[in-house]
Amino acid sequence: MPRSLNWWRRRRKARLLDVVRLRESFAHVATHGDELPLFFYSDLFIKHPEVRELFPVSMAAQRGHLVDALVKIVSQVDSVNDLTAFLQGLGRDHRKFGAVAEHYDAVGASLLATLEHFSGSAWTPELAADWKAAYELVGSVMTAAARADEELRPAWWRGTVVAYERRAFDVSVLFVRPEPRMDYLPGQSVAIESPSRPKLWRYYSMANAPRRDGLLEFHIRLIDGGAVSMALTSAAIADTELRLGPPVGALTLSDPVSGRDLLLIAGSTGLAPLKAILDQVAALEQPPRVHLFFGARTADGLYDLDSLEKMAAQYQWLTITPAVSAGSRFVGETGSLPDVVARHGDWSTRDAYLAGPTEMVQEAVARLASAGMAQDQIHIEDFGWSEP
Repeated sequence: MPRSLNWWRRRRKARLLDVVRLRESFAHVATHGDELPLFFYSDLFIKHPEVRELFPVSMAAQRGHLVDALVKIVSQVDSVNDLTAFLQGLGRDHRKFGAVAEHYDAVGASLLATLEHFSGSAWTPELAADWKAAYELVGSVMTAAARADEELRPAWWRGTVVAYERRAFDVSVLFVRPEPRMDYLPGQSVAIESPSRPKLWRYYSMANAPRRDGLLEFHIRLIDGGAVSMALTSAAIADTELRLGPPVGALTLSDPVSGRDLLLIAGSTGLAPLKAILDQVAALEQPPRVHLFFGARTADGLYDLDSLEKMAAQYQWLTITPAVSAGSRFVGETGSLPDVVARHGDWSTRDAYLAGPTEMVQEAVARLASAGMAQDQIHIEDFGWSEP
């Protein structure tokens, strides 16, 4: 464990750092909404214009990313192990932007200036010391993870689109060959940058476990107003060279596997990471029983159902239940996906993996928890950065 984290624990234990005070401070400044990231980036670019080239022309989505990261850090400030894992992933992932250690000092100074500005009279020397210590921890963990990662893999991969399929009016499937070969865990994601949308990175999950030929399968849903998804779902994307960030995320099977049967709940292209997990399960000597619920608004949205049904016919341990929330002509389960899952019985003895629209995932998690499923049996991941 990094030395800074041991220091962090000692400081908290000695009550030299007030976690409650940090959270109350952030809750106060967060009420200023988009003014917070606007002030931060203005301060950063005025004082350090050299870092502007690391960011996209439009900063709308980037401002949201900053707030999302701050919310996660503050929420995990008293959970050192979870915070460490998040920050290490963030440090590794930021290599693709060209971030270097010197940038962290500039970012830290602008962040403290922003917090002081919006705190007003509540800004005290003690609060300033707490925020300075918290950011020093963030920066040290991120930079250490980035340096260690440099010894193992590139900052980003070149990925050539070798095949393109339109599966529904708003869903396309891309097959991408990364150079060099990419190692990852089923269920993980990578950020993708298209040459037509420079410096705009959006996260997409691989829909397959690592294959001998090295190809990556991505399921891309066209988002209204989504610049990256629009570029990736165009037929002209074939043969395009993309940039791929490092694999991130913890929506992966436990190692060793828990031994419990699995419940997979996928909404729309949230199917991708869960399909990769199905690939992994299929390679196990003794696969657990798996029940996958695949939901969409209409039958057309069940874009990969044929492939899933072929898998279910091949593997006795796999059950597939498709469902639609609209469209009375669908022959099968109808209603919201959490309702459909609940109608099919008690899942409390299984490990659940969920991916898809945030509201659906949140509702399904609440329903599973209220039905008796333990928190450590529920696995989700919501980057919130797939599209603005």
